Amino acid sequence: MSTPDASRARVSGVPASGPTDSLWLRILLRCLVVTGSTLLVAVLVAVLLQGMNAAASAAFGYAVVALFFGVSLLIGHFVGRSNPSGALGIFIVTYAIKVVGFAGVLFVIGTPAWLERAWFFGSAVGAVVLWQVVEVVVFSRSRHQLYNEVDGQPSRAQAVDGRA
Repeated sequence: MSTPDASRARVSGVPASGPTDSLWLRILLRCLVVTGSTLLVAVLVAVLLQGMNAAASAAFGYAVVALFFGVSLLIGHFVGRSNPSGALGIFIVTYAIKVVGFAGVLFVIGTPAWLERAWFFGSAVGAVVLWQVVEVVVFSRSRHQLYNEVDGQPSRAQAVDGRA
Protein backbone atom coordinates (compact mmCIF):
# COMPACT_ATOMS: atom_id res chain seq x y z
CA MET A 1 0.00 0.00 0.00
CA SER A 2 1.34 3.40 -0.93
CA THR A 3 0.39 6.89 0.11
CA PRO A 4 0.31 9.86 -2.28
CA ASP A 5 3.30 11.42 -0.51
CA ALA A 6 5.40 8.27 -0.83
CA SER A 7 5.77 8.63 -4.59
CA ARG A 8 7.05 12.21 -4.28
CA ALA A 9 9.49 11.28 -1.53
CA ARG A 10 11.25 8.76 -3.80
CA VAL A 11 11.71 11.32 -6.57
CA SER A 12 12.89 14.13 -4.30
CA GLY A 13 16.32 15.52 -5.16
CA VAL A 14 16.93 16.78 -1.63
CA PRO A 15 19.75 14.85 0.03
CA ALA A 16 19.41 13.74 3.61
CA SER A 17 21.32 15.88 6.02
CA GLY A 18 24.27 14.43 7.89
CA PRO A 19 25.18 14.44 11.55
CA THR A 20 25.55 17.68 13.52
CA ASP A 21 29.08 19.04 13.21
CA SER A 22 30.95 19.76 16.44
CA LEU A 23 28.06 18.76 18.71
CA TRP A 24 29.81 19.23 22.05
CA LEU A 25 31.12 22.70 21.18
CA ARG A 26 27.66 23.72 19.98
CA ILE A 27 26.18 22.58 23.29
CA LEU A 28 28.91 24.41 25.23
CA LEU A 29 28.43 27.68 23.36
CA ARG A 30 24.64 27.62 23.67
CA CYS A 31 24.85 26.82 27.39
CA LEU A 32 27.35 29.64 27.96
CA VAL A 33 25.23 32.15 26.04
CA VAL A 34 21.95 31.31 27.77
CA THR A 35 23.30 30.93 31.31
CA GLY A 36 25.71 33.86 30.86
CA SER A 37 22.92 36.22 29.86
CA THR A 38 20.88 35.05 32.83
CA LEU A 39 23.92 35.66 35.04
CA LEU A 40 24.12 39.26 33.84
CA VAL A 41 20.55 39.81 35.02
CA ALA A 42 21.30 38.12 38.37
CA VAL A 43 24.43 40.23 38.88
CA LEU A 44 22.53 43.42 38.08
CA VAL A 45 19.78 42.51 40.54
CA ALA A 46 22.37 41.57 43.18
CA VAL A 47 24.18 44.91 42.81
CA LEU A 48 20.94 46.85 43.07
CA LEU A 49 19.65 44.93 46.09
CA GLN A 50 22.75 44.13 48.16
CA GLY A 51 25.88 45.55 46.56
CA MET A 52 29.08 44.30 45.00
CA ASN A 53 29.68 41.36 47.36
CA ALA A 54 26.34 39.85 46.36
CA ALA A 55 27.13 40.39 42.68
CA ALA A 56 30.58 38.81 43.05
CA SER A 57 29.02 35.87 44.90
CA ALA A 58 26.48 35.32 42.14
CA ALA A 59 29.23 35.51 39.50
CA PHE A 60 31.41 33.07 41.47
CA GLY A 61 28.54 30.58 41.78
CA TYR A 62 27.98 30.74 38.03
CA ALA A 63 31.72 30.45 37.30
CA VAL A 64 32.03 27.25 39.34
CA VAL A 65 29.09 25.69 37.47
CA ALA A 66 30.25 26.84 34.02
CA LEU A 67 33.76 25.54 34.65
CA PHE A 68 32.44 22.25 36.03
CA PHE A 69 30.20 21.50 33.04
CA GLY A 70 32.34 23.25 30.43
CA VAL A 71 35.34 21.00 31.09
CA SER A 72 33.23 17.93 30.32
CA LEU A 73 31.95 19.33 27.06
CA LEU A 74 35.44 20.35 25.93
CA ILE A 75 36.81 16.90 26.73
CA GLY A 76 33.83 15.36 24.92
CA HIS A 77 34.61 17.49 21.88
CA PHE A 78 38.25 16.48 21.66
CA VAL A 79 37.75 12.80 22.55
CA GLY A 80 34.59 12.52 20.44
CA ARG A 81 36.42 13.51 17.27
CA SER A 82 38.90 10.65 17.52
CA ASN A 83 36.78 8.07 19.38
CA PRO A 84 33.04 8.85 19.20
CA SER A 85 31.94 5.66 20.92
CA GLY A 86 34.35 6.28 23.81
CA ALA A 87 33.08 9.78 24.59
CA LEU A 88 30.47 8.61 27.10
CA GLY A 89 33.04 6.65 29.10
CA ILE A 90 35.30 9.69 29.21
CA PHE A 91 32.36 11.80 30.44
CA ILE A 92 31.84 9.43 33.36
CA VAL A 93 35.52 9.38 34.34
CA THR A 94 35.76 13.16 33.97
CA TYR A 95 32.68 13.65 36.11
CA ALA A 96 34.12 11.59 38.97
CA ILE A 97 37.44 13.46 38.80
CA LYS A 98 35.66 16.83 38.73
CA VAL A 99 33.46 16.09 41.72
CA VAL A 100 36.46 15.15 43.84
CA GLY A 101 38.62 17.96 42.42
CA PHE A 102 36.08 20.75 42.81
CA ALA A 103 35.13 19.59 46.30
CA GLY A 104 38.81 19.56 47.25
CA VAL A 105 39.46 23.01 45.83
CA LEU A 106 36.41 24.53 47.48
CA PHE A 107 37.33 22.84 50.77
CA VAL A 108 40.91 24.16 50.64
CA ILE A 109 39.84 27.69 49.64
CA GLY A 110 37.15 27.79 52.28
CA THR A 111 34.51 30.50 52.41
CA PRO A 112 35.88 33.90 51.42
CA ALA A 113 34.87 36.79 53.70
CA TRP A 114 33.09 38.60 50.85
CA LEU A 115 30.92 35.61 49.85
CA GLU A 116 27.18 36.10 50.24
CA ARG A 117 26.01 32.49 50.64
CA ALA A 118 22.45 33.02 49.44
CA TRP A 119 23.56 34.69 46.20
CA PHE A 120 26.26 32.09 45.60
CA PHE A 121 23.87 29.20 46.22
CA GLY A 122 21.00 30.69 44.22
CA SER A 123 23.22 31.51 41.27
CA ALA A 124 24.86 28.08 41.28
CA VAL A 125 21.57 26.18 41.52
CA GLY A 126 19.93 28.36 38.89
CA ALA A 127 22.92 27.91 36.57
CA VAL A 128 22.88 24.12 37.02
CA VAL A 129 19.18 23.82 36.25
CA LEU A 130 19.30 26.19 33.28
CA TRP A 131 22.53 24.61 31.94
CA GLN A 132 20.97 21.14 32.04
CA VAL A 133 17.81 22.31 30.29
CA VAL A 134 19.82 23.97 27.50
CA GLU A 135 22.06 20.90 27.18
CA VAL A 136 19.07 18.57 26.79
CA VAL A 137 17.31 20.85 24.30
CA VAL A 138 20.39 21.34 22.11
CA PHE A 139 21.29 17.64 22.25
CA SER A 140 17.73 16.60 21.40
CA ARG A 141 17.82 18.77 18.28
CA SER A 142 21.10 17.32 17.04
CA ARG A 143 21.44 14.71 14.33
CA HIS A 144 23.43 11.52 14.81
CA GLN A 145 24.71 9.42 11.94
CA LEU A 146 24.09 5.75 12.66
CA TYR A 147 25.33 4.10 9.47
CA ASN A 148 28.22 4.71 7.09
CA GLU A 149 27.17 6.11 3.73
CA VAL A 150 28.49 4.90 0.39
CA ASP A 151 27.74 7.22 -2.57
CA GLY A 152 25.02 8.96 -0.62
CA GLN A 153 23.23 5.71 0.21
CA PRO A 154 23.31 4.50 3.80
CA SER A 155 24.77 1.05 4.30
CA ARG A 156 22.59 -1.11 6.55
CA ALA A 157 25.39 -3.61 7.11
CA GLN A 158 27.73 -1.60 9.27
CA ALA A 159 27.22 1.18 11.80
CA VAL A 160 29.53 4.20 11.98
CA ASP A 161 31.41 2.76 14.96
CA GLY A 162 32.13 -0.44 13.02
CA ARG A 163 29.51 -2.67 14.63
CA ALA A 164 27.01 -4.61 12.58
